[in-house]
Amino acid sequence: MAESVWDYPRPPRVEPSDRQVEIRHSGAVVADSRAAVRVLETSHPPVFYLPVTDVRATLHRTARQTYCEFKGVATYWDVTVGEEVLAAAAWSYEEPSPGYESLRSLVAFYPARFDECTVDGERVRSQEGDFYGGWITSDVVGPFKGGPGTVGW
Repeated sequence: MAESVWDYPRPPRVEPSDRQVEIRHSGAVVADSRAAVRVLETSHPPVFYLPVTDVRATLHRTARQTYCEFKGVATYWDVTVGEEVLAAAAWSYEEPSPGYESLRSLVAFYPARFDECTVDGERVRSQEGDFYGGWITSDVVGPFKGGPGTVGW
């Protein structure tokens, strides 16, 4: 049964997921986990956060930071796969706000920046835009925030 992103809460909910989340790029496995958590927020496809211990690529902290009114300050990471550096392709909350402590030591990835991201073997579509980083699968329906004209949603 499909989940509507309009049934997701605001403020967002964090829930564990035992689904297999895999990220591949340039023939390499960037990350592979069955211990992810999903962040579910009204109008957004889920964002999967993976334990850093399940990340096989190298992460390098960038100077970029943003602020989420719910989760706190986000740190952005360059992801190195072989010789290729994917700039600010991942983010995390190193000191998450109260209520979001379960995000500590987890990292999220923008699916559009990688060759292939899958959930239980299904290739995901990325959320439109270059900010939110949601993962769209066949069991999630929108409309989704992120595309042109949706900033005010």
